[in-house]
Amino acid sequence: MPRFFCDKIYENEAHITGDDAKHISKVLRMREGENLTINDMQGFNYDCEVLELGEVIRLNIISKYKNETEPSVKITLYQCLPKGDKFDFIIQKAVELGVCRIVPVASKFCVAKADKATFDKKLLRYNKIALEAAKQSGRGIIPEVLSIITFRDAVLKAKDTNSIIFYERGGERVCNLVDEDCKEVSMFVGSEGGFSEDEIQFALENGISTATLGKLILRCETAPIVGVTLVLNSTKNM
Repeated sequence: MPRFFCDKIYENEAHITGDDAKHISKVLRMREGENLTINDMQGFNYDCEVLELGEVIRLNIISKYKNETEPSVKITLYQCLPKGDKFDFIIQKAVELGVCRIVPVASKFCVAKADKATFDKKLLRYNKIALEAAKQSGRGIIPEVLSIITFRDAVLKAKDTNSIIFYERGGERVCNLVDEDCKEVSMFVGSEGGFSEDEIQFALENGISTATLGKLILRCETAPIVGVTLVLNSTKNM
């Protein structure tokens, strides 16, 4: 059954507008009386029947129930900015796996250099990638891609949560740092150049633990996928 996010939900009816309305009418060619599912972005699904097609798609709400796809742990991915279009891939896969927020980070060894103004011009596209990945994977929320911040600011922002930084020179296994009772995890993943010793030291001074992804050297777009998977496994979400 087709799935869409919707913020225009009333007592017995919901309305879909914009690109999703066009997609329903022109691409899916749905007809009145057919069924689809919407999500209110607050963790609830609604099975609906199409009442009326047009610029506004009117839906009759048949049933409401809790979305069961969201993991019990809220994962914020602090991803140091990679070069090229690798960040697109990272956003897509991280959202599919279950992260709730992606924060791009400018670290010392980032090959890609982007000031905030330049980066912010790409935010609309990045958040659209997150939206499409959330739809495809049946998420109960739309994870947000935030504006780029410095490594120092990222550490200070994350230090009050259960935080880990994946370091190529070693660290603890994720299962020793995160358990099934953990409700929030902030995880740092480096770019192609990894992290400097000064950055690791600053993270440690602020209570962030170094973690390992194993003995192999992973590509910067592979590391966040493995890291998120390990956190989900340690919290019994896989």
